[in-house]
Amino acid sequence: MRDLSLLAAVRAAGEEIAAHYPRIDVLINNAGLHAFSQRVTTEGYAEMTAVNYLAPWVLTDALRDRLVASAPARIVTVASRASRQAGAIDPLHDLTDTADFTRRGSSPRYGRSKLMDIMFTQELARQLQGTDVAATCCCPGFNATGLGRELPLAGALEKALTTLNIGNPQHGADIIVKLATDPEFADTSGGYFAARTAEPLQCPEIGRGEGIQRALWDATADLVHTIRRPQST
Repeated sequence: MRDLSLLAAVRAAGEEIAAHYPRIDVLINNAGLHAFSQRVTTEGYAEMTAVNYLAPWVLTDALRDRLVASAPARIVTVASRASRQAGAIDPLHDLTDTADFTRRGSSPRYGRSKLMDIMFTQELARQLQGTDVAATCCCPGFNATGLGRELPLAGALEKALTTLNIGNPQHGADIIVKLATDPEFADTSGGYFAARTAEPLQCPEIGRGEGIQRALWDATADLVHTIRRPQST
């Protein structure tokens, strides 16, 4: 079990996987959290940014060569329409922002981390052109998976929703599996898709341009490539 908030541990896990498995057909970046107050990791990053965006970036980077060598292969990253709540994107600031926030203020922060996932996917797709490795992302829709478990009465609400078959996680899983395995998406790269219908979605305008997506990529690379593997004890 790895702590996905610690990027050195994520990179070490990726390197170990790449060394152990001769081919990797699919990488699915699905782990995430919605924090309702600021928590800073021991590496100095906002936990929500680290888990939702930086960890998928680092894991994909660690496995990239193996995925390319295994082509055809696919990379699927779980984003969210919550990205529309981001408000703005400033890569150099947002990647290292550890300022406190309120429960209400958590939504733009969560949305920004998911916006970064879309931007990362679309820039990655451009970089992987000609490799036969497809990179896509999706919004899994509303799913009762415990994402809001830190809220008061969250457990009771999730139990009620499950009883009413509202927010069935199967709906979110379906689009992830579809992008990972369906022949229809074998040659699709750079797309962002909705749950249930697989309808193409657009990246929110603030993060849509190639210039801002590349700026986020470069800022992230400069940040995470200084991370070292944890020392063995």
